[in-house]
Amino acid sequence: MPEQTYSGKDIQVLEGLEAVRKRPSMYIGSTGPKGLHHLVYEVVDNSVDEALAGYCTAIDIVIRPDGSVIVTDNGRGIPVDNVPKHRKPAVEVVLTVLHAGGKFGGDGYKVSGGLHGVGVSVVNALSSSLEVEVKRGGKIWAQAYEYGKPTGPLKSTGRTKTRGTSVTFWPDAEIFETVDFDFDTLSTRMRETAFLNKNLKITLTDERELEPRREEFRYAGGIIDFVKYLNESKDTVHNKVIYFEAEGREGVAEVAMQWNTGYSDSVLAFANNINTHEGGTHLEGFKNALTRTVNDYARRQGILKEKDDNLSGEDIREGLVAIVSVKLRDPQFEGQTKTKLGNTEMRGFVQSAVMQALAEYLEEHPKPARSIVNKSAQAAKARAAARKARELTRRKGLLESSTLPGKLADCSVRDPELTEIYLVEGDSAGGSAKQARDRSFQAILPLKGKILNVEKAGINRALSSEEIQAMITALGTSIAEEFDLSQARYHKAIIMTDADVDGAHIRCLILTFFYRYMREMIEAGYVYIAQPPLYKIGVGKKHEYAYTERQLQQVIARMPENTKYNLQRYKGLGEMNPEQLWETTMDPSRRTLMQVTVDDALGAEKSFVDLMGDQVEPRREFIQRHAKDVRFLDI
Repeated sequence: MPEQTYSGKDIQVLEGLEAVRKRPSMYIGSTGPKGLHHLVYEVVDNSVDEALAGYCTAIDIVIRPDGSVIVTDNGRGIPVDNVPKHRKPAVEVVLTVLHAGGKFGGDGYKVSGGLHGVGVSVVNALSSSLEVEVKRGGKIWAQAYEYGKPTGPLKSTGRTKTRGTSVTFWPDAEIFETVDFDFDTLSTRMRETAFLNKNLKITLTDERELEPRREEFRYAGGIIDFVKYLNESKDTVHNKVIYFEAEGREGVAEVAMQWNTGYSDSVLAFANNINTHEGGTHLEGFKNALTRTVNDYARRQGILKEKDDNLSGEDIREGLVAIVSVKLRDPQFEGQTKTKLGNTEMRGFVQSAVMQALAEYLEEHPKPARSIVNKSAQAAKARAAARKARELTRRKGLLESSTLPGKLADCSVRDPELTEIYLVEGDSAGGSAKQARDRSFQAILPLKGKILNVEKAGINRALSSEEIQAMITALGTSIAEEFDLSQARYHKAIIMTDADVDGAHIRCLILTFFYRYMREMIEAGYVYIAQPPLYKIGVGKKHEYAYTERQLQQVIARMPENTKYNLQRYKGLGEMNPEQLWETTMDPSRRTLMQVTVDDALGAEKSFVDLMGDQVEPRREFIQRHAKDVRFLDI
């Protein structure tokens, strides 16, 4: 075999934005819908940085019928004078050079939200076309690009008395799986951005329909309004949102918080407008201060006696909705998704600020203070009652078949990375699934009926539920503060319910349980939804499956005229024999699984509270708002 040559000519250097086009997922996470919408966020973040610097008060985003998005702000306008090193206008450098911008030292920005400084240049690289217009110094400047490269020089096109930047881009359809922007996805993100930037007006318009859809976000109360928004479907323990801010050499910290009568907490932390999903030093400082300050107050007031144990952090946070937002000059992000703040100085800064301000609030507002402490004390009692149930669950160990006979049909492989568990609706379907499965790596756990809605129940009630206890023990991770992802017995937990309204409800109940008590399973990508078919279409000895009404029509349309076919509508999983269940829903080589993700914490939190919580009105509003979009209820 001749030796292959390997020399300097084999080394490929990707110049400029070629690297982005070659490996887009490295820069925007994916080429699916998440990555597509990330392009808009990158452009908007540039405008938000102008707002943080005190120069921009309005951002306008328009989704246009031709597939483009235009983002316009009234900031200072990207500089148009030449950058000496590159001998090109600054606006061209910003759009064509990675890591170029005013955020790497200098006086351009004291605070910015960009994680890597690659923002708008990446948008340019991944767009088939991009147009930029800058209003600055009394002139209008314009330049166009195709696939990241300028089609001509920056030109002055007129005069103006206003200022700002407008970026229009057309995502490259050859790079992205879809170039269809979702209004609701953008709306949720823009609402969150407006909450975090007090008085910044953000307008989102969708011109793709005959009657354009438009939403405007502007919040004079900033994160106070954010907390009110998250709590609007809940009964609150105290009327007024607690708010304070502190400024020091470390940066600026803002905190808004309010307790409700629910059992779940929602503490969202941000650093320079970036949602730090994985937490970090600012969140640690907040939690430490909250626990210490409430316990100190409770002891001084005699609510906690000498013989009483301190309230735990989890007791105190039950029912708490809080926003912790810090802004600092040089954020250091770490963690798997670069959304964990690592600046050590922020822990002490936030802790000190919260301890001082919260202590003052509790002393000056004795009535709400006592309500907050009483709420925490009740949570502690309920948690103590639940502890026994949790210990019982833990003693059951890995839930061998002798523990719950007839419930879990485990698999023989013990490596969690290779195994999966099906959470199956009903004993009948569970029986079919046990026969259909590959016993080596697929486990089956049948669940009877509709499990408890944990959005309306405390942890003690949840742990008294036989079905929930079975899930906890089978999965092996425990829950809440004792949750340990490394103990997961399966790296795929697949929810398999009937393809009807009841099945959808059961799926929502199970997802609510995961979100509230095992959210890390979702964040790790371990939770999936099976997709059973709705129809079996048979022609002679051949057959085909349809998973939606639309797919059924497509299958029928492909048939020659006057073809006779048999149509079977599956009302439930139990109607399929084991061979059909394996063929359609469980065979890894042919099945379709939907992975459950939490891309947007705000949207997820609101959805679970509105749809699964105590208040009826939000559910009614949701149904009225989306009724016009429903075509086939079983899809």
